[in-house]
Amino acid sequence: MKAFYFILIAAMLSFMACTQQEKTTDTDYTTANAGDAPLPDYVQQVLNSETLSDTVIKTEAQWRKELSPEQYYVLRQEGTEQPFNNKYNGNKERGIYYCAACHNPMFSSDTKFESGTGWPSFYAPVDKKRVKEVQDRSMGEVRTEVECARCGSHIGHVFPDGPEPTGLRYCLNSAALAFEKK
Repeated sequence: MKAFYFILIAAMLSFMACTQQEKTTDTDYTTANAGDAPLPDYVQQVLNSETLSDTVIKTEAQWRKELSPEQYYVLRQEGTEQPFNNKYNGNKERGIYYCAACHNPMFSSDTKFESGTGWPSFYAPVDKKRVKEVQDRSMGEVRTEVECARCGSHIGHVFPDGPEPTGLRYCLNSAALAFEKK
C-alpha cells in the first residue's frame, strides 16, 4: 500500500511540473525570439511545401473516427497523457514533429531538450504561425495553452522556464504529435 501512495505522489508531482502556474498572465510567448534562429535546410523545405491557408474543420464525429481514443482525448478534449511513459519524451532522432490531427509541421528536433518533466519539450516552434497560444484557466490557474494553428487541436502548454535562446518550454503531449525522421 505504501508503494501505491508513493507512485501516486510521484505521478502528481510529475503532472504538476507541466501544469505549473505561469509567472505572468499577459505574456505573448511567441514574441520572445522563438523561431528567429536560422532553420536547418530540411525544416525550411518542409515549411516551404506546407501551407497554413488550408484550415482543417471537421465534426467531432469525424475526429473520433480518425484519431485513436488517446489522441482524441488529448487533441480534442484538451487532456494530458501520462508523464515519462509516452512515445516522444525520450526520442533523440532528428526530424520534424507534426500535429497528429492535421499534419501541420510545428516543432523540430533541433529545438527539443530534456526538461525532466516527462513530456517532450521544445524551446521554439518551427514557425510562430504554426502554433496558436491561448489563455487556459482550467485547473484553477492561468496557463498558456498551445494549439495547432491549422486545426485548433490541443498540443500542450508553454511556460517561461526553458533554456536559451528563448527561455521558453513548450511542454507537449506525444499523443498530439506525429514524428517524421529526417
